[in-house]
Amino acid sequence: MNVYKQARDLTNKIYDITRQGSFSKDYGLVDQIRRASVSIMSNIAEGFERGTNAEFIQFLYIAKGSCGEVRAQLTIAFDQKYIDENSHKSLIDRCRRISGMLGNLITYLKSSRFKGSKFKEPQTKSMAEELNEILQQIKHEKENK
Repeated sequence: MNVYKQARDLTNKIYDITRQGSFSKDYGLVDQIRRASVSIMSNIAEGFERGTNAEFIQFLYIAKGSCGEVRAQLTIAFDQKYIDENSHKSLIDRCRRISGMLGNLITYLKSSRFKGSKFKEPQTKSMAEELNEILQQIKHEKENK
C-alpha cells in the first residue's frame, strides 16, 4: 500500500531529524512528534487488519489527524530553529501528501461495495448472466403453468 510506505518514510525521516543537534535535546517535542508520526502508519496497519471498511475508515481518520499533529510539531521545531526552512517545507509537503492520500483512500472505501474481509465479497454478474437468469426464470414459470 503506497500510503503506508509514504507514512513509513515520513516516520524514518522524523526519527532522523530528531536525532540531530538541539532538536535531540527537546525530549518532550521529540517524543511527541515521533509518537504522532508512528501513529500515522500504526493506524493504517491496525485499521486494515480490523477486517471491515467501516473500522478501516475510522482508523484512517485517526491517521489523518496524526498527520495534522506532525505538521503542527514541525512548525514548532521550525520556530525553535531545530530545522531549517527547506526541511520544514519538505516535511510539511510530505505530511500534506500523505493526508491527501488518506483522504482519497477514505473516499474510495466509502463508495466501495466490498465491506471488508470479514464479509463475503459481493457477487458481480455480467449483464448477459443476469439476462440469462431472468429468461430462465420466465421459461420455468411458463412451463409450470
